[in-house]
Amino acid sequence: MIIRKLFKFENAHIVRGCSTIKCRSSLHGHSYRVELLFESNFLDNGQMVYDFGLMKQNMKALIESFDHSIAVWSGDTQEYKDDMKKHSTRWVELPVSPSCEQFSRVIFVMIDRLLQLTSCVNGEKEVKLNSIIVHETQTGYAQAFNQDAYSKEMGYIQLEDIIFSDEVKNDWVDSKLWEKIKKGESFLNPKEV
Repeated sequence: MIIRKLFKFENAHIVRGCSTIKCRSSLHGHSYRVELLFESNFLDNGQMVYDFGLMKQNMKALIESFDHSIAVWSGDTQEYKDDMKKHSTRWVELPVSPSCEQFSRVIFVMIDRLLQLTSCVNGEKEVKLNSIIVHETQTGYAQAFNQDAYSKEMGYIQLEDIIFSDEVKNDWVDSKLWEKIKKGESFLNPKEV
């Protein structure tokens, strides 16, 4: 069985090297919708694959890190990166260009790692991240699966290379959330939310 949970965020970026002149040369934004798709052949004690309420914890915090932020590619010019960080307190620096395709891959890697580190207490079994769908516009989206997220041909994504501004981290209930994920620390889902 597959379940989906939808999240939203507003984000600005430039996608260098793309065919569309406006997109590669002008800062612009989108109202993104992100779908997390999970799968399992089992149901938990509440007869669910994974309680949607549990997703409103750390998973939501990670996705909302991109909300009202600017996504900056680490491969862009130093002048551009410095200017964006100077004029925006909310930014995320990514090791890949912030295209819709790369957003789906980045979010997959982040959520997949968090899920792997999380212990469940409500009878969940063999819950896996099936895919991530990132809708950039009303008519266009990208969907990343495991083989896409961890593809060297598409640009390998290291967790250590995803950097959140202090302002983004300050919005998290646990300001050390990303550091704990990068270090591989364990998370325990609450019994109730």
